[in-house]
Amino acid sequence: MRRDFGRGLVATAPLIPGVVVFGLLYGVMARQVGFSPWEAWAMSLIVHAGSAQFVALGMWETSSAINIILTTLIINLRHLLMGASVAPYIHGLPKPWQALLALWMSDESYALAIAEYERGRGSHWYFLGANVGIYLIWPVSGFLGALLGTAIPSPDRYGLDLIFPLAFLGLLTSFLQDRISVIVALSAGGLALLGACLLPGKWYIVAAGLLGSGLGLLLEGRAKR
Repeated sequence: MRRDFGRGLVATAPLIPGVVVFGLLYGVMARQVGFSPWEAWAMSLIVHAGSAQFVALGMWETSSAINIILTTLIINLRHLLMGASVAPYIHGLPKPWQALLALWMSDESYALAIAEYERGRGSHWYFLGANVGIYLIWPVSGFLGALLGTAIPSPDRYGLDLIFPLAFLGLLTSFLQDRISVIVALSAGGLALLGACLLPGKWYIVAAGLLGSGLGLLLEGRAKR
């Protein structure tokens, strides 16, 4: 129990630079739309969804609360796919455990947990450790960014915004174990790029995820036959 929790916590270490950079940028943006450092920190603690928080800040001064909620809901629909893929591994857990893991699950902690489950070494304590590791870093980095305000330059001026996607590409490699997984990854990436050009808002994220998942099911079914 304690060992698995510690492994999950330590596994988040390579992702910390990316989380910190985006947390700092979030804090700076929060100050620019009128948040206090404490309000920026509270949003990270309560919402705990980086993409949703960035979108909410971008809409804060021009959109209604309903529009912000609906837009962030669309963006986070990908969690349905993530939850469906991890559900078989936590199916036998008590409902409070399932709710706790779902509440704290982030893109990063999900990627770490599902990779470990597929290696046969995963557990709910490892999953919890990964969740907690990301949860501890994200609000702190956002609070520091809000304290610094506009005193620090935007990270994308130096290409630091690449840290996050590069970290995810590194995580992706652990899933590329056969020809089907490579085809699905390349197809989903291509569909996401195409959707970004053709679809409004963030719908391309959901569309690419659904189509990529459907392709994976078709290919696995064909391979079994």
